Amino acid sequence: MITSLTKADLLAFEERVKTAFIARQIHAPIHLSGGNEDQVIAAFQDIRPQDWVFSTWRSHYHALLKGVPPERLFQAILEGRSMYYQDEEHKFLTSALVGGILPIALGVALGAKRLDLDERVWVFVGDMAAHTGIFEEFKRYAQGHALPVSIVIEDNGLSTNTPTEKVWGQEYAGIGWRRYSYERTVPHTGVGEWVTFG
Repeated sequence: MITSLTKADLLAFEERVKTAFIARQIHAPIHLSGGNEDQVIAAFQDIRPQDWVFSTWRSHYHALLKGVPPERLFQAILEGRSMYYQDEEHKFLTSALVGGILPIALGVALGAKRLDLDERVWVFVGDMAAHTGIFEEFKRYAQGHALPVSIVIEDNGLSTNTPTEKVWGQEYAGIGWRRYSYERTVPHTGVGEWVTFG
């Protein structure tokens, strides 16, 4: 485990972000995590400092667990970079586009294999992204070329705000990756109340 952060630490960080957003200190969209603390901590048990982590627009927990200092991350969020935070030192990248991080992660994994590096690429996606064509292409290429990739599907049963099964049909099934389910405790975006900026 890279960091000793606890569930309480993760929840406190998101509450701090929420408070700052309500106080109009953040002038950009934010996507908070909530309800998946135990599962995401467990997913990070196998991630090493030399490994890469690629995340989505809901990335605060991932960044903290990858070892990004909380104050550095919080400052980036205040600057409006919640949804596309990058930290080369900690080998951590995100994308605000659904599936947008997948080609980049694939390239890093291919490079690690070709250079024979002791690095693994961990990719976190939501259940909506896991139904897209770009995910299928990513998965097939990574498996077909035996790339050092691990995929974690974070399944809250929602594609934005619509039940995923209603959007995409039957349950997604596959091999070679992890998946956990959780119930979302925060809205898709924002903090659950309307905030205007003057």
